[in-house]
Amino acid sequence: MSADMFFQGWSGILRVLVVGALAYVAMVLFLRVSGKRTLAKLNAFDLVVTVALGSTLASILLSSSVALAEGVAAMLTLIGCQYIVAWSSVRSRRVARLVRSEPTLLLRDGEICERALRECRMTEAELRTVVRSNANAEPSEVAAVILESDGSFSVIPSPEEGRASFAETGLRL
Repeated sequence: MSADMFFQGWSGILRVLVVGALAYVAMVLFLRVSGKRTLAKLNAFDLVVTVALGSTLASILLSSSVALAEGVAAMLTLIGCQYIVAWSSVRSRRVARLVRSEPTLLLRDGEICERALRECRMTEAELRTVVRSNANAEPSEVAAVILESDGSFSVIPSPEEGRASFAETGLRL
């Protein structure tokens, strides 16, 4: 085992501390200027940008071949592209349809939507797992399961006395 696997010198540690602090400050400033939407993860595109920002920050910190200026430029590029796409999708339905997926109803009033399940490449067993982990129930006890555009699941319990039914929630097929 090589000793440099554990410690390669103080200059590397100093670089991580200085460049890391500066990259962190740059990231915080960029995120404050670009707004909360940058990290909202409302769709797959947002999630990709969030992961890419984290990866970029890690590269700046740990790769001595990536200069601070290059890393900051990469973060600015990612945030700028995300800002432009989000801004454009608010103003253009065509852009919105291109970058956003619609939520998919997978289960309604205890009945599994087989076609939707196939389109989302999910099995009934996976859907049952989602129901159990979110509502601690069986599918027959659930009003709806929706695969949201960001990849998360919404599980709407069946109405109890005083609660809205599926039809009253305003959700459409």
